[in-house]
Amino acid sequence: MRRTALFGSAGTLIAGTLVAGALAAPAANAGSDRHHKDAESIGVAVAAARAAATGIDWQDCPADWGLEKPIQCGWVTVPVDYAKPHGKKIRLAVDRIKSTGTPAERQGALLYNPGGPGASGLRFPRRVTTKNAIWAGAAKAYDFVGFDPRGVGHSAPISCVDPTEFVKGPKADPVPDSEADKRAQRKLAAEYADGCAEKSGAMLPFMTTPNSARDLDVIRAALGEKKLNFVGVSYGTYLGAVYGTLFPTHVGRMVLDSVVNPSRDKIWYEANLDQDVAFEGRLKDWMTWVARHDATYHLGDSYAEVRGQWDVLRAAAKKNPLGGKVGPAELIGFFQNAPYYDSMWAPVAEAWSAYAAGDPQPLIDAAAADPADTTGNIAAENGNAVYTAVECADAPWPTSWKKWDRDNTRLHRKYPFMTWANAWMNLPCATWSAPSRRPVEVKTHQGLPPVLIVQAERDAATPYEGAVELHKRFKGSRLITERDAGSHGVTGLVNPCVNTEVEAYLLTGKLDAGDRTCAPHATPQP
Repeated sequence: MRRTALFGSAGTLIAGTLVAGALAAPAANAGSDRHHKDAESIGVAVAAARAAATGIDWQDCPADWGLEKPIQCGWVTVPVDYAKPHGKKIRLAVDRIKSTGTPAERQGALLYNPGGPGASGLRFPRRVTTKNAIWAGAAKAYDFVGFDPRGVGHSAPISCVDPTEFVKGPKADPVPDSEADKRAQRKLAAEYADGCAEKSGAMLPFMTTPNSARDLDVIRAALGEKKLNFVGVSYGTYLGAVYGTLFPTHVGRMVLDSVVNPSRDKIWYEANLDQDVAFEGRLKDWMTWVARHDATYHLGDSYAEVRGQWDVLRAAAKKNPLGGKVGPAELIGFFQNAPYYDSMWAPVAEAWSAYAAGDPQPLIDAAAADPADTTGNIAAENGNAVYTAVECADAPWPTSWKKWDRDNTRLHRKYPFMTWANAWMNLPCATWSAPSRRPVEVKTHQGLPPVLIVQAERDAATPYEGAVELHKRFKGSRLITERDAGSHGVTGLVNPCVNTEVEAYLLTGKLDAGDRTCAPHATPQP
């Protein structure tokens, strides 16, 4: 799950209000919901049969997609509403690169989702063209297939606000100093929800994880595959878990990396609160590393000193935004990269160190949005729109402001880095216009093969407990734990213990007799 604090304080949108104690977003009653699910089950079978007959017309990718030959691109048509498979349809963008091995080595297609919700998977085939050594073995056996999920990128993209307004900074400090600050943020969140309804309202009821899972099954059929082989990272693990629940007999090999807790009680409000706690722990890991390398960064030789420097920086940016562009919201948006990814430990520390030494420009360049980056800003706004739409549609959210205020005020006392920024990012769900669904009860059904789960022990974005929960729910699954590590997205890192297990599973389908714990990947160096 990708969180960007910058998004938490939405730009200028159309007017709206949040009423404390309002009723929950409407959800279908049990009888009608069951009838709808039956219709959706029939609808996805109809859509899959149609896709299998049509196939995919593979062509060279459009020049502006940034996907070099021999990657090919195509489209798969899916219903907007699976309960009405002959109704309105949209096209999903897909791409592939053929397996690099011999015909005898080929085992089919491997689909990939990098998370979000709201992220594009179209760059997955580039792991072959860029000669990514970690995936070289799997590339011999599989066509690598990426796709833009519904609403994302080239797949009937949704939007909630003008991208230029969306990225404009500096935004208000996410941490409120007063009740007036909270009212202002609540107004922005309600306006953002209204903007989504105005610009993308027809799609919002159908922007659910179960519908994306149904889309996956239609893509599988269009590829001519009897089974879905799938790698999901971050939110992609929840997409995979829902797919495995809805289509257990269609699963081939499935790797789920950095796991969203699939419990109905966690999707999605509680999952965000858990994330706030985990981010604080991983931020401390990084700041402790910065202190260990004080000879390089000169930000303090203890965690307490480095954390104090963060407070100084934050206060300075609040008083006078750096370059007129970077305030506390933008700083959090940039600094959260370090708790997310070890690969960002040094770059974030370097920009911060330069600022402390009197040169703020590297930090301004890294943290401020670029108004001239039209493509990037459109993608950022679209990604946040999809993130919000999916999480709001997947499950009911609290609508009482008192609950949001109480929970986040309590958490902020001990976990201040991300708590309020995350709250404002998700608050549009409190006034969401479209109906919400009850989350799928993720569990094993007959025919589900063994699934491989991979998780870092100190992951901030998807805390470790989520992997344990999914492991319990998917019988016969195996869990690989990367001990004393916390980088998000373990399968993309160089760790032979993890890499060999994942490759062996993808190539043979076999898993170890029990779970496995791996030592951490190499610690970043300045």
